[in-house]
This record gives sequence, C-alpha cells and structure tokens, in this order.
Amino acid sequence: MRAVVQRVDGARVLVDGDTVGLIDGPGILALVGATHTDNDDRARRLAAKIHDLRIFDTRALIGRGVATSDELKEVSARDAGLPILVVSQFTLYGEVRKGRRPTWEAAAPSSIAEPLVDEVVAELRRRGATVSTGRFGADMQIELTNDGPITLIMEV
Repeated sequence: MRAVVQRVDGARVLVDGDTVGLIDGPGILALVGATHTDNDDRARRLAAKIHDLRIFDTRALIGRGVATSDELKEVSARDAGLPILVVSQFTLYGEVRKGRRPTWEAAAPSSIAEPLVDEVVAELRRRGATVSTGRFGADMQIELTNDGPITLIMEV
C-alpha cells in the first residue's frame, strides 16, 4: 500500500458540493492507494505508520489547545490526539514512465482496494484516532492548507 501524507492545518473533501470529510485545524490528510498484492496486514501497518509519524511540533500546537508545554518536541497525531482524513487515491499507482498517458495497471481494482482502504480507516479508529474520509470511487474535490509544507510518501 502507498500513501501521500500531508501535515495540514485544515482540510475537507467535497462530493457534488457537499462536505463529506473534514479536519478543522491541525491534523493529517492521507491519500491512500492499493495495489494487487496488498492485504489487510499491510493496511494495518500503513495505518500504524500514519498514526505514529512524528511530524508535529509541540510549540506550534500550544496556541491551538493541543499541546500544553513549551518544550520543543516532535510528536505524532497519536501523541497529540489529532484527526486524520483518509481519502482513497488509486492514481498513486499510476505509471507514467512511457509516453504522456498514465496507465493504471498497478492499481488494485475497487473490489480489492475499497476493503483495504476501509481497513486502514478501521485500524486508525481501533488505535483511537478521530478519522473522517472521502467517498470511495466518487469524483472528489479536496481543499487543504498544507502546514510546513510537509508532504511524505509512505509505502508498506
């Protein structure tokens, strides 16, 4: 599984003009894709990596009511109790080495990918995270404020 993880100061997903997923303030936006060989174990490992990724600065979180100490420390969304917005993104497995038109052969079909993205969300929730989502297979618009900017590519 693959994810593009962004530290955000707010993000939302819209489908047909309606907000279906929202982070109001600091948190993580995770765009998640699956390939043919992925499984539930990989989905759970990806969720744990996202939740435990130390990309937040406690000093930056003090004014937002999340951190209480002015000690400079890097913490994870789990440590700070920050929300995560998970959006399915099959295009993470797009291939563009040849020509100008991407191919999607490495992306898992929806019958495989949707349960795996659902497992990422379920594992995050089992770990205590507040999670919102996009809508699988929908034409989504994502609005975000990338904080830092910090954007990482993760793979398990």
